[in-house]
Parts: sequence; C-alpha cells; structure tokens
Amino acid sequence: MRKIEYFYSAHSAYAYIGSAKLAAICASHDMVLEHRPIALSPVVEAVGGLSFADRTQAHVDYYFGREIERWADYRGVEILNHRPTYHDNALDLSNGMLIAATVQGADVDTLAHAVLQAHWRDDIDLAEPEALMAVANRHGLDATPLLDAALSDPIQAIHAANTAEAITRNVFGSPTYGLDGDMFYGQDHLELMERAITQPYAPNTFKNP
Repeated sequence: MRKIEYFYSAHSAYAYIGSAKLAAICASHDMVLEHRPIALSPVVEAVGGLSFADRTQAHVDYYFGREIERWADYRGVEILNHRPTYHDNALDLSNGMLIAATVQGADVDTLAHAVLQAHWRDDIDLAEPEALMAVANRHGLDATPLLDAALSDPIQAIHAANTAEAITRNVFGSPTYGLDGDMFYGQDHLELMERAITQPYAPNTFKNP
C-alpha cells in the first residue's frame, strides 16, 4: 500500500482541523499513514519562523485565531474559542505516546485524532498522564503500555529522529504531509495532496534566483 508521511505535533490546531479529512482521504484511496510526531518549535525555528511569543499580536490573532475559526467551520470541526489552557506544556509525553502506539502496533490513527481533539475541543493537558489515559481508554485502547513507553529512551530517540528529519527536509510546521517525496504543508493543502494520489503533478522546475 502507498503511504502518506505525516509530520505533526500532538498539540497542533491545524493537524486537528485536518485530521478527519486526512483519514477520509486515506480510506478513499487505500493509503497508509506513517506517523512522524515532532517537537514543533525547533522545526519552525530551523526554517526561520518565529516562536509564538515573538510574533506580533496581529499575526497571532489572525493565523491562530480567525483562521482557526474559519477552517474549523469549513471542515465541520468542534474547537475551543480560545488557545488551550495548557498549550505551552511539554509534548514529550503525548508525542511519545503516539510513537509508542506505532511501535506497539496499536491503532495510532484513532489515537492521534483523539489526542488532537481532546486538546483542542476538550482543553486537556497533554503533559498529564491521567488525561491521556482517559482519552485512550475512551477509544478502546490500552493506555498503560503506551504511557509506560512514551518517555523511554528508545521512543524519545525516535521523537528526536523525526524532528531531525523534519529539519533536514525543510518541513515548515505542523501538519506537513509527504506523498511520493513531494511535501504538502498545512491542512489547507489536503485537497491538493489528494489530487496528487491519482494525478501526480509534474516535477518541480521552478527556479529562484
């Protein structure tokens, strides 16, 4: 089966907004998602992006406010009307849990959507083990082995490798989707990516001076 590489962080608003659409694309075209949870801040900063704290209020209000509202409405996604309370807490545990699900053969597609939704719809703390356990258990997943492994050296090594690969491949942020080596940044490019599954684009010939 063909695959879509999925670079994202467990607290990404736009990964959440595009998550159901991404699942529908995979189901329609018999595609497999290859989950690559990343530490987002180093990836954004590596391509010259500003940290959240360094952005202007106007940029924050638009891109992390109005755009989120509009896209959530367009995709039919329930979402908070404010930045999640615990949004700045560490992602090692939640990203690690998702990586552990892949390693252990658990249903990471379901878990990833549930974790993203719980953060952006239900305002959970992604650094709180009990909150993550409740999310997984609600979806019929055994959270204990996933959380036990999430912060282990082997799982965090994969987390670091995903982040390093994202930087090497000039990933701009979360979510970014890779299809046959072509990268599509942002859930607003899901329709472009879906077309490429059946009708690939011509090779890139554009040259910048």
